[in-house]
Amino acid sequence: MDKTICELFAGVGGFRLGFERDSKSWRTTWFSQWEPGRVQQWAHDCYVAHFGESFDLDGRDTTNMDIALVDKNRIPDHNLLVGGFPCQDYSVARPLPGARGIEGKKGVLWWQIRDTLEAKGAVFGLFENVDRLLKSPANQRGRDFGIILACLNGMGYSAEWRVVNAAEYGAAQRRRRTFVFAFKNSTQHAQNLSADPWKVIRTCGLFAKAFPIQEEWTDVSETLIPFAETQKELHEVSESFRFEFENAGFMRDGRVFTAKVKAVQQTPIPLRQILERNVNYSYYIDDVDGKWQQLKGAKKIERIAKNGHSYTFSEGAIAFPDSVDMPARTMLTSEASLNRSTHVICDPETGRLRLLTPNEADRIQGFVLPKDIRNKTGVERGWTDAHLPGRPAMPERFRYFCMGNALVVPMVTRMARVLRPIIEAEP
Repeated sequence: MDKTICELFAGVGGFRLGFERDSKSWRTTWFSQWEPGRVQQWAHDCYVAHFGESFDLDGRDTTNMDIALVDKNRIPDHNLLVGGFPCQDYSVARPLPGARGIEGKKGVLWWQIRDTLEAKGAVFGLFENVDRLLKSPANQRGRDFGIILACLNGMGYSAEWRVVNAAEYGAAQRRRRTFVFAFKNSTQHAQNLSADPWKVIRTCGLFAKAFPIQEEWTDVSETLIPFAETQKELHEVSESFRFEFENAGFMRDGRVFTAKVKAVQQTPIPLRQILERNVNYSYYIDDVDGKWQQLKGAKKIERIAKNGHSYTFSEGAIAFPDSVDMPARTMLTSEASLNRSTHVICDPETGRLRLLTPNEADRIQGFVLPKDIRNKTGVERGWTDAHLPGRPAMPERFRYFCMGNALVVPMVTRMARVLRPIIEAEP
């Protein structure tokens, strides 16, 4: 089977870069990247600047428009659908005539993946989301992920998942993300998998091979996912389903098996190893007024909820400055702004406090240009430096934003190495 990919919510190309680092035999047939509310589509331009193509459908550049407006049947054929879909509200409202009935402004995004799977019939899917997807919402634990599994089950897919801390597998960031691998029950891969679901989680599944785990595990449990094809059936899942999904699991024919597992840890990359030298003075800061110290410190604040109930909001301290001998914390879209989550380091060369540079943010996520390209420019370039001819360069503020949304590229490459022979073996 050809290794063809469609990439939704593509950002600056994390999935594609990760797959192509495994092998140039992976071929992207179409991608979609559109940032709502922005006139200048910086991420899309960066993607095209690197990969050199933008696919047209019906004479329009549909790769840079709202995916909800794209005719899914017109998307080029592919065998693997990938996407890091943004967090959202997955709740399903009661069926109404002529309405999709999905609540929440962001609630349409998973459904774009579902509609693409339904229209194009990709035999494999690989998706990424935040780690809290498995536990949300707080008042109905597991509902959101249950809806996703119900959709996949209703379309004839099995699925496995794993929460991956990138630093535990050798990366430069302690970023935790949920990955979901879906495959049609009719595939050779599905037939080849062990009939023992716990063996899939432990040794023979995609994630077990890409991200090895220790022998012992805890909180083992199982449940049934209701079969849901219609809006009414999905609404019933949305209303009543709850389950404690753990950080690893497998679903086949609606039967869910899950357990809490621990990584076989590899040595991570410390911040010190990816820092630039001779950093521009504009990235240096002082804290003479104590703003940064206050932001990073522990807090207990009395607050009043909407119902009038009084409660204490508390949060622990964050290291200030961040240790350069450890991997980075999870990078957020607000990186480098004056806020609690921004990294502040003591520069090893000068001993002064400073922010991370955009190039360092790229490196933390694994977006590193090949050495030959870096050398030709004469200066160190970052992945998000790239822009199209005649277009302005991406502003620094948005470079940080893109990395806060991005995948850790080496984690994608690890999965691609395992997935390549699986797809090649399909008739």
